[in-house]
Amino acid sequence: MSLKIALAQLNFAVADIAANTAKIITAAEQAKQQQANVVVFPELCVTGYPPEDLLLREDFLQQAQQAVDDIRHNIHGIAVVTGYPQAHGKWRYNAATVLLDGQVLAEYHKNALPNYGVFDEHRYFNVGHQTSLFEVKGYKLALTICEDIWTGDIIAKNRKAGADIILSLNASPFHAGKMRERENIICSQIKEAAIPLVYVNQIGGQDELVFDGASFVADRNGKIAFRAAEFEEQLSVVEFFEKQPQACSIAPLYQPVISEYKALVLGIKDYVRKNGFHGVILGLSGGIDSALVLALAADALGSNQVEAVLMPSRYTQDMSNEDAKLEAEALGVKYHIIPIEPAVTAFGAMLEPIFAGSSEDTTEENIQARCRGILLMALSNKQGRLLLTTGNKSEMSVGYSTLYGDMAGGFAPLKDVSKLMVYKLAEYRNTLSPVIPERVITRPPSAELAPGQKDEDSLPPYAVLDPILALYIEQDKSAAEIVAMGYPVAAVKRAISLVDRNEYKRRQSPPGIRITPRAFGRDRRYPISSAYRGAANLVEE
Repeated sequence: MSLKIALAQLNFAVADIAANTAKIITAAEQAKQQQANVVVFPELCVTGYPPEDLLLREDFLQQAQQAVDDIRHNIHGIAVVTGYPQAHGKWRYNAATVLLDGQVLAEYHKNALPNYGVFDEHRYFNVGHQTSLFEVKGYKLALTICEDIWTGDIIAKNRKAGADIILSLNASPFHAGKMRERENIICSQIKEAAIPLVYVNQIGGQDELVFDGASFVADRNGKIAFRAAEFEEQLSVVEFFEKQPQACSIAPLYQPVISEYKALVLGIKDYVRKNGFHGVILGLSGGIDSALVLALAADALGSNQVEAVLMPSRYTQDMSNEDAKLEAEALGVKYHIIPIEPAVTAFGAMLEPIFAGSSEDTTEENIQARCRGILLMALSNKQGRLLLTTGNKSEMSVGYSTLYGDMAGGFAPLKDVSKLMVYKLAEYRNTLSPVIPERVITRPPSAELAPGQKDEDSLPPYAVLDPILALYIEQDKSAAEIVAMGYPVAAVKRAISLVDRNEYKRRQSPPGIRITPRAFGRDRRYPISSAYRGAANLVEE
């Protein structure tokens, strides 16, 4: 006897319970029309994921329960497997429930609660301890939720309980290489237990997180029988015969750089859409960071929803203005030119009596950046457009940015993108259509806040800096370990010292899209007031 299972890889909005409920009901009806017997939705799909401290609100939990009741009464003829936060008195669970013909066929409470990286589920949920199986057309189906199937003993426990197929509801966020890591680990667990798996993941952006989808079905040998496309909503039906999935479409996984680009586009699109903005605005300098953000925004929203502002100063080179115009025109983006010299001059005159006798330093450089921030925020307020900042992870790591200047804005698409990755992403984007002039990619990067200024005047070369930052920030390597890997002592000491003393800036930065295993924000929580200095014992030769 065959069994058809639908995988509902969909994009849900946190706390928009009414819209999520309607989407679940619609998808279940569509799955039924495709002769599916069971439809599986992602983890906490009723509320969207992650709802964070909304889970501490009784009214929120009550709304979620009411939504589940609405789904139960509105769908018949197909078993609906959905995820939601369930409350039992003071106990709260990350739950899955199976609804069929107005009845609750089964319930399950997540056994393995992740408490690392971006996850802190022990803050909200109690641990479940039991397996939960239900039967459809003679098949015994086991319920699991996300982290459960990264744990081999939970899979084995379900197999021992008599499960024929494991259903896994997921909200597994993206980072570079995550899809392959996910499949490799999970499929090895499935192969060891010799039981097929249906893995359903959500897609979409939620604040700094992006969910890539890439839902899949694996047979009892751990071989992929089906894979949904990454970063796209998709309702798919997979047929099982004699307890094995029948081979069907297997969407390819994107290669590195392409997957990061897709994640950034989706992250921008959903942040703007889910927060109700009327498009975006950004400062366009002629440098590579703002050029990449412009291209990402146009790809995410359409050129008509993107506006750029060129704000030249006395130090802006002619080629920067020329390249910025070429970028906007290549993408069909409306742009304005607002020179900042009148504002800089006015601030200089106001401060001159107090600054008398002192030499120029970064103070005057920062005034230029802050004049630009004021202009951009004014346009953002007036037009209802979200201001995108254009700084990258390398700059954010070492504090090579200006509070209330180039850091001003509502969303930072490149916050988790290193400078070297910025170049790779720009080069990839130009393979689709040439929108970033070649000399923007090849010229030395500069903030253009002083005569002849280059980033390398203040920082180690990015080819040296970025690997040091990745080792220290993303892998928690010590200064001594990094030096032992062959990196120059002076560069390591300089980079780590800058990272350690600029936490206060990062804490005031806008949210940005996570594409690495360790991003600033939910992933990495360091104190601002701290005597810790990672390079304190490093001695230069």
